[in-house]
Amino acid sequence: MSSIKTANYSSALDLLIEQHDTIEQLLAQLTDDRIADERKALLFRSLTDVIAAHAAVEETIFYPAVRARATDALVQDALADHIAIKRELADLVMSELDDPRFSARLQILQAQLEHHAREQEEGVLFPHVRELLDADELDRLGAEMTELFEQLLTERPLDVTRPLREAAVHAR
Repeated sequence: MSSIKTANYSSALDLLIEQHDTIEQLLAQLTDDRIADERKALLFRSLTDVIAAHAAVEETIFYPAVRARATDALVQDALADHIAIKRELADLVMSELDDPRFSARLQILQAQLEHHAREQEEGVLFPHVRELLDADELDRLGAEMTELFEQLLTERPLDVTRPLREAAVHAR
Protein backbone atom coordinates (compact mmCIF):
# COMPACT_ATOMS: atom_id res chain seq x y z
CA MET A 1 0.00 0.00 0.00
CA SER A 2 2.70 2.47 1.00
CA SER A 3 6.24 2.76 -0.26
CA ILE A 4 7.55 3.84 3.15
CA LYS A 5 10.29 1.56 4.41
CA THR A 6 9.97 2.39 8.09
CA ALA A 7 12.09 -0.43 9.51
CA ASN A 8 15.34 1.38 8.67
CA TYR A 9 14.56 4.62 10.50
CA SER A 10 16.13 5.16 13.86
CA SER A 11 15.07 8.75 14.42
CA ALA A 12 11.53 9.96 14.95
CA LEU A 13 12.26 13.02 12.85
CA ASP A 14 13.70 10.96 9.97
CA LEU A 15 10.58 8.81 10.00
CA LEU A 16 8.24 11.83 9.90
CA ILE A 17 10.22 13.52 7.12
CA GLU A 18 10.09 10.32 5.03
CA GLN A 19 6.33 10.15 5.59
CA HIS A 20 6.03 13.79 4.50
CA ASP A 21 8.01 12.93 1.35
CA THR A 22 5.76 9.95 0.61
CA ILE A 23 2.61 12.03 1.04
CA GLU A 24 4.06 14.67 -1.28
CA GLN A 25 4.89 12.01 -3.89
CA LEU A 26 1.40 10.51 -3.72
CA LEU A 27 -0.14 13.97 -4.15
CA ALA A 28 2.09 14.67 -7.15
CA GLN A 29 0.96 11.44 -8.79
CA LEU A 30 -2.69 12.14 -7.98
CA THR A 31 -2.61 15.58 -9.56
CA ASP A 32 -1.35 14.17 -12.85
CA ASP A 33 -4.37 14.41 -15.17
CA ARG A 34 -2.99 11.64 -17.38
CA ILE A 35 -3.48 8.83 -14.86
CA ALA A 36 -6.33 6.38 -15.32
CA ASP A 37 -9.29 6.52 -12.96
CA GLU A 38 -8.53 3.09 -11.54
CA ARG A 39 -4.94 4.12 -10.70
CA LYS A 40 -6.20 7.42 -9.29
CA ALA A 41 -8.56 5.56 -6.96
CA LEU A 42 -5.72 3.35 -5.71
CA LEU A 43 -3.43 6.33 -5.20
CA PHE A 44 -6.12 8.23 -3.33
CA ARG A 45 -6.82 5.26 -1.07
CA SER A 46 -3.12 4.96 -0.34
CA LEU A 47 -2.89 8.71 0.33
CA THR A 48 -5.78 8.67 2.80
CA ASP A 49 -4.34 5.67 4.63
CA VAL A 50 -0.86 7.19 4.88
CA ILE A 51 -2.17 10.58 6.03
CA ALA A 52 -4.46 9.01 8.61
CA ALA A 53 -1.74 6.72 9.96
CA HIS A 54 0.80 9.56 9.97
CA ALA A 55 -1.59 11.83 11.88
CA ALA A 56 -2.36 9.08 14.38
CA VAL A 57 1.34 8.51 15.03
CA GLU A 58 1.96 12.21 15.53
CA GLU A 59 -1.10 12.73 17.73
CA THR A 60 -0.68 9.67 19.95
CA ILE A 61 3.11 9.43 20.27
CA PHE A 62 5.14 12.31 18.83
CA TYR A 63 3.18 15.38 19.94
CA PRO A 64 2.66 14.18 23.53
CA ALA A 65 6.39 13.42 23.80
CA VAL A 66 7.52 16.81 22.53
CA ARG A 67 4.70 18.79 24.15
CA ALA A 68 6.08 17.77 27.50
CA ARG A 69 9.32 19.43 26.47
CA ALA A 70 8.12 23.06 26.31
CA THR A 71 6.86 23.15 22.73
CA ASP A 72 3.20 23.45 23.66
CA ALA A 73 2.32 26.40 21.40
CA LEU A 74 3.98 24.74 18.39
CA VAL A 75 2.15 21.47 19.06
CA GLN A 76 -1.16 23.31 19.43
CA ASP A 77 -0.60 24.91 16.00
CA ALA A 78 0.23 21.52 14.50
CA LEU A 79 -2.90 19.96 15.99
CA ALA A 80 -5.01 22.80 14.57
CA ASP A 81 -3.51 22.01 11.16
CA HIS A 82 -4.43 18.34 11.62
CA ILE A 83 -8.06 19.31 12.18
CA ALA A 84 -8.17 21.37 8.98
CA ILE A 85 -6.40 18.64 7.00
CA LYS A 86 -8.77 15.95 8.29
CA ARG A 87 -11.78 18.06 7.35
CA GLU A 88 -10.50 18.55 3.82
CA LEU A 89 -9.58 14.88 3.54
CA ALA A 90 -13.04 13.87 4.77
CA ASP A 91 -14.60 16.05 2.06
CA LEU A 92 -12.38 14.38 -0.51
CA VAL A 93 -13.23 10.90 0.76
CA MET A 94 -16.92 11.70 0.34
CA SER A 95 -16.36 13.05 -3.20
CA GLU A 96 -16.30 11.17 -6.46
CA LEU A 97 -12.92 11.16 -8.19
CA ASP A 98 -14.51 12.51 -11.38
CA ASP A 99 -16.27 15.37 -9.54
CA PRO A 100 -14.89 18.67 -10.92
CA ARG A 101 -14.45 19.90 -7.34
CA PHE A 102 -12.21 16.95 -6.47
CA SER A 103 -9.15 18.49 -8.15
CA ALA A 104 -9.73 21.84 -6.46
CA ARG A 105 -10.11 20.17 -3.06
CA LEU A 106 -7.01 18.12 -3.70
CA GLN A 107 -5.05 21.32 -4.41
CA ILE A 108 -6.32 22.83 -1.15
CA LEU A 109 -5.25 19.69 0.72
CA GLN A 110 -1.86 19.79 -0.99
CA ALA A 111 -1.30 23.41 0.14
CA GLN A 112 -2.40 22.60 3.70
CA LEU A 113 -0.07 19.60 3.87
CA GLU A 114 2.85 21.56 2.42
CA HIS A 115 2.42 24.30 5.02
CA HIS A 116 1.97 21.84 7.88
CA ALA A 117 4.78 19.42 7.01
CA ARG A 118 7.48 21.55 5.44
CA GLU A 119 6.97 24.96 7.03
CA GLN A 120 5.46 24.30 10.44
CA GLU A 121 6.92 20.93 11.42
CA GLU A 122 10.19 20.63 9.53
CA GLY A 123 10.90 24.38 9.56
CA VAL A 124 9.88 25.30 13.11
CA LEU A 125 8.96 22.37 15.37
CA PHE A 126 11.66 19.85 14.41
CA PRO A 127 14.60 22.24 15.09
CA HIS A 128 13.22 22.73 18.63
CA VAL A 129 12.81 18.98 19.06
CA ARG A 130 16.43 18.42 17.96
CA GLU A 131 17.53 20.77 20.75
CA LEU A 132 15.27 19.19 23.37
CA LEU A 133 15.71 15.46 22.72
CA ASP A 134 18.99 13.60 22.44
CA ALA A 135 19.69 10.96 19.80
CA ASP A 136 18.72 8.06 22.09
CA GLU A 137 15.37 9.68 22.92
CA LEU A 138 14.68 10.31 19.21
CA ASP A 139 15.62 6.71 18.42
CA ARG A 140 13.29 5.29 21.10
CA LEU A 141 10.51 7.58 19.94
CA GLY A 142 11.17 6.59 16.32
CA ALA A 143 10.92 2.89 17.13
CA GLU A 144 7.60 3.38 18.92
CA MET A 145 6.24 5.51 16.08
CA THR A 146 7.39 3.04 13.44
CA GLU A 147 5.63 0.19 15.21
CA LEU A 148 2.31 2.07 15.39
CA PHE A 149 2.55 3.34 11.81
CA GLU A 150 3.20 -0.12 10.40
CA GLN A 151 0.42 -1.58 12.53
CA LEU A 152 -2.07 0.99 11.27
CA LEU A 153 -1.17 0.38 7.63
CA THR A 154 -0.98 -3.41 7.75
CA GLU A 155 -3.50 -4.53 10.35
CA ARG A 156 -6.30 -2.02 9.83
CA PRO A 157 -5.87 -0.24 6.49
CA LEU A 158 -9.61 0.00 5.89
CA ASP A 159 -10.41 1.28 9.38
CA VAL A 160 -7.85 4.08 9.31
CA THR A 161 -10.05 6.38 7.23
CA ARG A 162 -13.38 5.46 8.85
CA PRO A 163 -13.28 8.36 11.34
CA LEU A 164 -12.69 10.72 8.42
CA ARG A 165 -15.69 9.36 6.52
CA GLU A 166 -17.86 9.48 9.63
CA ALA A 167 -16.81 13.07 10.34
CA ALA A 168 -17.80 14.04 6.80
CA VAL A 169 -21.22 12.40 7.15
CA HIS A 170 -21.88 14.11 10.48
CA ALA A 171 -20.74 17.48 9.11
CA ARG A 172 -23.36 17.41 6.38
